[in-house]
Amino acid sequence: MRLWNKHQEKLFFNTAMERAFVSQLFYTTDDGRHVAYWPKGYRGSKSTLQSRNSLIGEFTENWVVDLFKSLIDDEGLFVVRQARIPSLGITSRSPADVVIATEDKKILKADEVKVIFEVKMSLVWNWQYDEESGNLSEIGDFRYHQGKPSFTRSDSILKAIGKCIDIRVSNLESSKIPIIVLGNAPLSNGFSKKADHLKRAGIIQGFWSLNPFPLNHGNTRKSTPHDGFVRLDNTAELKLHLNQLFANDLNFFSGMENTKSLGKYIEIANDENSYEDKGLKFLNLIKGS
Repeated sequence: MRLWNKHQEKLFFNTAMERAFVSQLFYTTDDGRHVAYWPKGYRGSKSTLQSRNSLIGEFTENWVVDLFKSLIDDEGLFVVRQARIPSLGITSRSPADVVIATEDKKILKADEVKVIFEVKMSLVWNWQYDEESGNLSEIGDFRYHQGKPSFTRSDSILKAIGKCIDIRVSNLESSKIPIIVLGNAPLSNGFSKKADHLKRAGIIQGFWSLNPFPLNHGNTRKSTPHDGFVRLDNTAELKLHLNQLFANDLNFFSGMENTKSLGKYIEIANDENSYEDKGLKFLNLIKGS
């Protein structure tokens, strides 16, 4: 299975048109063209199209589920969409978009969850639909339309960050679960440092773009300096990043302590024999403070 590309977007429209009207999927320009986004430079009358959001959200989440199912070799792991994890405050009102878990069920315990994915994917290219012929044609990448797809949209990123922080601080049980935000466009320049800071602070383990070639011509950022954002270029690279999440025994920790208390914790933890035991002791002291 390939990563995100134009074929997936064309498939979305072909599938969505089986249950939605053209007016729910496309904007109509003053000269009668049906387009996915307002073209750059368009000066005619405009409207706001909200009806497509739930459809593309459902499509991209299902696509992510199929993608990860094709990559996971462990028969004891399952990919679950719209999962609920009550102990982490993840309920039916705001379920986890996609999780990898040790149980194949919608309601999960925190210790059954291996990784949480927040999916912030959308249409990247612009498309034009001809009602008479039924033809769908691509008319430019995101540089040539007025839309803000995926990681280029600041309110979408802020919403994802807010949800991830809410999960991370909800319960100590979340401290061992990696959280990844998935997109299909480059991260905007204004959020590059923030992505690195969030990763280094342990809040979010990365913003991953699953679109190797979002531009028709030219290239985009591969990663930020500390890999808070990475563009994954093939399924082998994605699988490597995924395996690294499973292999690392990650622990989130945070707090506000004076240096005297921190020094005391370090001294106590140093009495343990191995690095692993020292680290575990320090984490328990921090969590219990």
